[in-house]
Amino acid sequence: MANTNLTIDQITNEALMILHQELNFVGTVNRQYDDSYAKSGAKIGDSLRIRLPNQYTVRSGAALNTQDTTEQSTTLQVSTQKGVDVNFTSEELTMDIDSFSDRILKPAMSVLAANIEADVMNVVLDVPNQVNNVGSAFTFAKALNGNKTLTDNLAPYTDRCLNMATQDNVDLVDALKGLFNAQDGLSSNYKKGRLAGPFAGFDGIYENTLWPTLTTGSDDGTGDHKVNGADQTGASITHSSNGSGTFVVGDIITFAGCNSVHPETKADTGNLKQFVVTAAMSASATTVAISPSIVITGALQNCSAAPTATGAITKVGGASAVHNISLGYHKDAVAFATADLVMPSGVDMSARNNLDGISMRIVRDYDINNDKFPCRIDVLYGYKLIRPELAVRYANN
Repeated sequence: MANTNLTIDQITNEALMILHQELNFVGTVNRQYDDSYAKSGAKIGDSLRIRLPNQYTVRSGAALNTQDTTEQSTTLQVSTQKGVDVNFTSEELTMDIDSFSDRILKPAMSVLAANIEADVMNVVLDVPNQVNNVGSAFTFAKALNGNKTLTDNLAPYTDRCLNMATQDNVDLVDALKGLFNAQDGLSSNYKKGRLAGPFAGFDGIYENTLWPTLTTGSDDGTGDHKVNGADQTGASITHSSNGSGTFVVGDIITFAGCNSVHPETKADTGNLKQFVVTAAMSASATTVAISPSIVITGALQNCSAAPTATGAITKVGGASAVHNISLGYHKDAVAFATADLVMPSGVDMSARNNLDGISMRIVRDYDINNDKFPCRIDVLYGYKLIRPELAVRYANN
């Protein structure tokens, strides 16, 4: 029986399936696939418009008080291209697809997936909600506190995930050994060394080696920085600096007098609203950039009041503290988008396919001098934290 060489379509489909299986975090978020590029091909910098839920205010009494619908949207740029390049020999192309996959595709897709994941997981530094546990091990109570944050922010109860740094998984499994666990949960905890979902309100439970650690700014968290001026709103707050410490991107801060509100009724929760620092702030700086923006009126209101004039700006966590980061989230918190790359001409073979919102292109050429097939495997993607209220960080250890 004659040998049958592997086709470029077989290789593409197998590589795409392996990549999809390797994407631990990306596989659990909202994956936007834009097939409008299938004819023209996507270019770095192309953008995708994503609609956000509209919000309205409620009137009291019988008098009509109409309000226009203001469409809320955000733009996600498809701006990152990553790929892995390999050589096939004529002999390797005569293998069956399983052998070819084990020897070539799985190692290549594993490293590509890891680099994509590590990039996308940087969105954790944009999340403004945090369960502070710096200096201590992850516990069941802290996991529940994060789930409470999602519930308070009206995240749907389904499609919630907890994706942990490996040390957080170790500490949490250890913390549960003296508590009641269902039999299947015990099997996973003790035999596999990892939690099984559902757990603490999360459907999916994962651990990942790629979560970054964060070293907080040098500010000691005692509120030495003070708000300078009343009625400040927006994404930049002016303050007086005594040169006591810095903030870094990803630090969580609060403002005296600025509480969170219920997303629908706008009632004051009595809890300080958390904000994430979006630009590094030196000890002598007089403004701090934050997210989300402070809004105190209307349908988009997210704070009970503007920060108190001369009130303390308090950083969560100690000075220059190093801690792990894990993330609890609903799948709609983060969007990951891929687009179809252009199919080139003048090559030996090329193929493109998409699976579950992830598009991949493989282009193969032929090296006549060495009887090899140089091949490039590319993914063009973008990502963004589009609904930060649907995610919560855990700062442990």
